[in-house]
Amino acid sequence: MNNNDILRRLRYTFELNDDHMMRLYALAQVEVTRAQISSWLKKEEDPDFKQLYDKELSPFLNGLIVDRRGKKEGVEIINEKSLNNNQILRKLKIALQLQDEDILSILSLTGFRFGKHELSALFRNPNQSQYRDCKDQVLRNFLLGLQLKFRKSQEE
Repeated sequence: MNNNDILRRLRYTFELNDDHMMRLYALAQVEVTRAQISSWLKKEEDPDFKQLYDKELSPFLNGLIVDRRGKKEGVEIINEKSLNNNQILRKLKIALQLQDEDILSILSLTGFRFGKHELSALFRNPNQSQYRDCKDQVLRNFLLGLQLKFRKSQEE
């Protein structure tokens, strides 16, 4: 999955407007403009489309964590320069205060079958032999499940 698509899906799922997105970036000590956000949200075919790099997605996810959970005392936010699907999933898990059962439930909303042991392998240390890379299909279904769960509850 590309970062622009992840940002678009999260914006839609949580109904974030430009001002809220700029505040999320600010919580991670990064200043972005409305024009930057707009260009990241455009479709690839649009001439104003700009690629969203990991170093630009990371502060958004870190800001989401701070927004939803609060800032930890004495802990400085570190915005990663590169991200993989495992890190993105972990950041969303932290921001939304999800347990493994919650993630499996969200995945099941899309009809995607995933086991508890498979899930725990995604959150292991990359140096462990049981560690597994989070495939695009897992992250895509998780984001779709979030959309089904959170948009549905907002529309009721």
